[in-house]
Amino acid sequence: MYLLYLIVFGVIVTALIGLVASWIDRKVTARIQYRVGPPFLQPFRDIVKLLGKETLIPRGSSRVMFMLAPVIGFSAVAMASTILWINSGRVFGNESFQSFLGDILVVIYLLAIPSISIMLGGFASGNPVARVGASREMKLLLSYELPFILVVLVPIIKSGFSLRLEEILKMQAMDGAFALSVSGILALIVFVLVMQAKLAFVPFDMPEAETEIISGPLTDYSGTSLAMFKLMKNMLLFTLPFFMVILFLGGFHLDGIRILYSVLKYVIILLVITVIRNTNPRLRIDQAMKIFWGPVTALAVVAVIFAILGM
Repeated sequence: MYLLYLIVFGVIVTALIGLVASWIDRKVTARIQYRVGPPFLQPFRDIVKLLGKETLIPRGSSRVMFMLAPVIGFSAVAMASTILWINSGRVFGNESFQSFLGDILVVIYLLAIPSISIMLGGFASGNPVARVGASREMKLLLSYELPFILVVLVPIIKSGFSLRLEEILKMQAMDGAFALSVSGILALIVFVLVMQAKLAFVPFDMPEAETEIISGPLTDYSGTSLAMFKLMKNMLLFTLPFFMVILFLGGFHLDGIRILYSVLKYVIILLVITVIRNTNPRLRIDQAMKIFWGPVTALAVVAVIFAILGM
């Protein structure tokens, strides 16, 4: 049954929603720039086209790691999404799935692996440009992981120091969404900024800055390997907001009229991500590090303090 959830929800459903979200992001971006934008099936066609192309391995690269990196990142996102779906299993009337202790910690670890896989691919390619992008990805990861962990502490504290996503959802079902509190609002703001960095969207797209270093760590990737990286990023476009909704907005409810509210929560988050990437300039990597280690971390610490005080 768990394998079925991994294949159906962790891979297929997450990938489909991620591709649709990618189309919405590109369509809204085009409208903001007074363009028409791509047709609905364009993200699907892009992936299918890449899957049909030959995968080229650069000379002098670490062949095994170069080919393994996208598989590692893709698998991590699928597993993280599966855990989130399982904890929302009650949405589908299925009580046979049980949350396990520390599942929230596992999700945090799994959501760090996509960035690590991009770094591994960039360093393994042997391309100087890819290595520059991979080094930027590493610095960015080290910058936002601290505030990310701090904001995740807020729902943990507010749910009685529970490390189970299921308990966090139950607590919000009884007392209301954590985002309605002062600590929840502050944590939500920090989470949005961290999510923007994890997605490598403007203003934190310096690892793959097209106008500076082509595609950064993905410069030498092609064919199926590039398709897996692209699909991984599209899946993150759903998985990260899904995680945020579970932690702060009461989770998804796909029964009855509440399905519209659940969809609305995700669409609003997606629009916020798109607006941020279209209204801000790209930052330098040193500026991003100062922001995350400075005011963003400070705001996350304040959110944790308020959560401890019960605010």
